Amino acid sequence: LVVGGRSAGARVACRWAATHEVMGVVALSFPLHPPGRPEASRVDELAGARAPLLVVQGESDPFGRPDEIRDAIDAADHAGDRTLVEVPGARHGLEPHRVGDDPATRVAAIVGPVREFLTRVG
Repeated sequence: LVVGGRSAGARVACRWAATHEVMGVVALSFPLHPPGRPEASRVDELAGARAPLLVVQGESDPFGRPDEIRDAIDAADHAGDRTLVEVPGARHGLEPHRVGDDPATRVAAIVGPVREFLTRVG
């Protein structure tokens, strides 16, 4: 079983993987903190997943930029198999926010790493 979700669903998936046996966790747009409130960190939820973890995060996500996610993963006691994929030009919904962004490129930037992760852990 691989669990996953986007935003609040990613939090739930990480919490589930902290207490249940799973093969992996896919966290799309993990909300590391409320926008503008990094002191209200949810790093414990992210770090608590006891399985390989893939985090796909938008480059400009106000709920946690990729560098914040990377720092949280690196600081985890049992970091283990953790992968971060940064989606260029994306915000929290992983939607493009720049004029001229190609939707096919956006989909490939998300689906490709997820497919690779599922193949690796499955």
